[in-house]
Amino acid sequence: MHGRDDRRGAGPGGQDVPRLFVAVPVPPEVGEAIGRVIGEVRAALGEDGRRIRWVQLEGLHVTLRFLGPTPSDRVPLVMAALDRAVDGEPPFEVRLADAGAFPSADRPRALWLGILRGADSMGRLAAALEVELRAAGWTMETRPFRPHMTIARTDGARGGPAAAVALDRAAAGLDVGFTAADVVLYRSHLGSGPARYEVLHRAPLARA
Repeated sequence: MHGRDDRRGAGPGGQDVPRLFVAVPVPPEVGEAIGRVIGEVRAALGEDGRRIRWVQLEGLHVTLRFLGPTPSDRVPLVMAALDRAVDGEPPFEVRLADAGAFPSADRPRALWLGILRGADSMGRLAAALEVELRAAGWTMETRPFRPHMTIARTDGARGGPAAAVALDRAAAGLDVGFTAADVVLYRSHLGSGPARYEVLHRAPLARA
């Protein structure tokens, strides 16, 4: 079943339940360019940005499907569904540009970078994965797929609106890209600092 967003990731009796999501990973060289954008925003905010939680650059990704806490015995089913979903899909080009905030720049909960190229390919992969997960017993995702790269969480942060404005300015000239060659099943480890992402399974896209 499609798990809810439980930050503890623990099941009945307190046993460990992996918190999972499927995403397209971003290579380190792209992370460096995004890091420069984040650095510019943080410098502009100063102390007002203290409570904003920025992502770790080595864990940058574009989420295709969030699954949430998932019983360990169902993890192999997710891996198999992912392999079937990417079967026959070729690598594709991704370009990042522009920025925004969810749900709005006035009261942001998350800051993101946009997908200028590659959104259609990501949409096909997300739809194929949805079909495979549903066949394996997951509840269908009802929210529309909106590809983006989350780079910060701003829930309740005083500097959230200012960060949205600063990010829009800093990302105005951003134009970086990469070739998406695989899709990854991640486990998210949450704690007091930024989330840490563990690769559980890597599904390569087929090359001609």
